[in-house]
Amino acid sequence: MARILSVNLNKIALLRNSRTTGIPDVLAFCDLARRSGAGGVTVHPRPDQRHIRDDDVEAIGRYVNNHAGFEFNIEGFPDARLFHIISRVRPDQVTLVPDPPHALTSDRGWVFDDTERELVRSFIEDATGYVERFSVFLDPQEDHVAEADELGADRIEIYTGKFAEHFRAGSHEAALDACSRLAARAKSFGLGVNAGHDLNCRNLTALLDAVPAIDELSIGHELIADALLSGFSATVARYVEVINSTAGVPLVSRSHDVGI
Repeated sequence: MARILSVNLNKIALLRNSRTTGIPDVLAFCDLARRSGAGGVTVHPRPDQRHIRDDDVEAIGRYVNNHAGFEFNIEGFPDARLFHIISRVRPDQVTLVPDPPHALTSDRGWVFDDTERELVRSFIEDATGYVERFSVFLDPQEDHVAEADELGADRIEIYTGKFAEHFRAGSHEAALDACSRLAARAKSFGLGVNAGHDLNCRNLTALLDAVPAIDELSIGHELIADALLSGFSATVARYVEVINSTAGVPLVSRSHDVGI
């Protein structure tokens, strides 16, 4: 399976929501991401709908259903609201994150105490059949992998915020090693490996050289920041090039047909 980039569209929606004109059009950027080489898109619909709204999720779901091989990943806290969303949209992947509904952003992985363990277990049990696979957000700590597997996850997503922080400081070797060990542990259980948070073209090569087992990268904030300088399509294409040419993974060519 080729490694893919899943473009997080939250920041496009956040900009759109600052006006009442519907511009920028989230669905148009979903289409542009696909035509620029991304393998999918990610959204994190929060209850206050400060960025992605319920109608965005449904529109993206319809778009993805019309474009084979292009995936839809929905992130969220495992509650009744998320279940309602995915039961209607039926995305390819749901990434379960431990942050409460009104958190600014995801900033840690699951610790799997008794409360968290039951939340994840019951959600996966109830939602099985609506989703192709489940991913759970983990800090780079190997001891949580066995629990993720036991609870029914198909993949883990490495929270790379700390790695990115250390990379900016020029002292990221230990953080890279922790990410590498987590990925190896996940693969030993037969789990897929995703990664995301604060990743960009400056730190991706170091991450992927150290952790070639990564299957998917979900990137939004940093990619959109780069797109302000270089243009959205060119930026997505550049990220895809870096992701697929690192650690011996061949560059994946995707179609460039137009239309939403």
